[in-house]
Amino acid sequence: MVAAFLDMDRRQSVIEAGVAASYEFEPERHLLREWEPIRQACYRAGETYLELAVTDPDRPLAPAPAYEQALLQISEATRTLDEFFGNNRGHLEHMTAVANAVPELVHRIRTEAQDALAAVHAPDSVAYTHYPSVRSATENLEKALSTLDAAQGAGATRAAALRAEGATAALRTALNEAPRRRDEAARTLASVLTRLDAVRTRAEGLAPAFSALLREFNAASSADLSGNEKQARELLARADEQLRRARAAADDGRPEEALELVTAIRAELSRAEELVDAVTTRLATLRVVRQNPGAKVDEVRFRLRDAQHLAVQRGLTAEWGSVLDSQLSRIDRAVDALTGVHPDYWAYVRDLDAVSTFIAGVVDRMRGRTDSA
Repeated sequence: MVAAFLDMDRRQSVIEAGVAASYEFEPERHLLREWEPIRQACYRAGETYLELAVTDPDRPLAPAPAYEQALLQISEATRTLDEFFGNNRGHLEHMTAVANAVPELVHRIRTEAQDALAAVHAPDSVAYTHYPSVRSATENLEKALSTLDAAQGAGATRAAALRAEGATAALRTALNEAPRRRDEAARTLASVLTRLDAVRTRAEGLAPAFSALLREFNAASSADLSGNEKQARELLARADEQLRRARAAADDGRPEEALELVTAIRAELSRAEELVDAVTTRLATLRVVRQNPGAKVDEVRFRLRDAQHLAVQRGLTAEWGSVLDSQLSRIDRAVDALTGVHPDYWAYVRDLDAVSTFIAGVVDRMRGRTDSA
């Protein structure tokens, strides 16, 4: 019976370690819940054994059937242990191995992290300590190490160690990329200067284009563009000032700050380009429509007929036929409104584009309905 008890206790200890590790690393498996009644059965068998094993001169020995019953209880508990282990062996062995490897993992990652932090202040890297990328990566690693120091339990410790490992890699990357930042800033500044000059040149055509809009077309056709020239000038002025600051930052050994400013400059230039294009594109569009108003409406009517044919082909006329038919009146109203000495061509374009957009939406819905059927 002694041998049976010790064998049960040994097996229970091995499984207990694996279950504990599973709870730490993969609690979503809920293995502890399955293990708990088995563990309690082992405890009860152990208690029965200990009651019989402890001798007392004042107490007579238990009858033989009691020992037989205890041995049977231990055997049954051992059987359930073996069954549980057999069903979960791969997972338990893996979790135990992972848990056993945590101390070594933590030691390795701590060593690598300390080496990375020391590298920040090495003679060949000290010039980059003020770079935002290096400074941020250093702070993140220091925080990760503090979290690792405070971690409790194998699961939390391993998770904290892996985060510190990632922070270490990020710091090394920042240090490796830092020497290239200066050249990158120089190339980028040259590129954005070229773009600034190009946008400024394009912006010079905005005023004449807007003037042409006012001379050639209904005032309503350009009312929403009246502030574009002023806004474009302001954006270009801001871009020019930011470029000056970016150059100063690059010259002062702060290339990352220069690159951040370049990002803002590009945003200003993109917006300025949109303002310029809005005027020049509007002028070109209205001239084309004025020359041949019928081409625009013919295009929309073709789209409508195409959509109506699709509804017939796919058996959706009951659902979409009247909806599409109603677009004819919208088209007619747009055409009828194009009257007078100075017709509002822009309202004409907007109305017909709205019909086109609506038709395209209906077509998408018809295709989606039949494709998913």
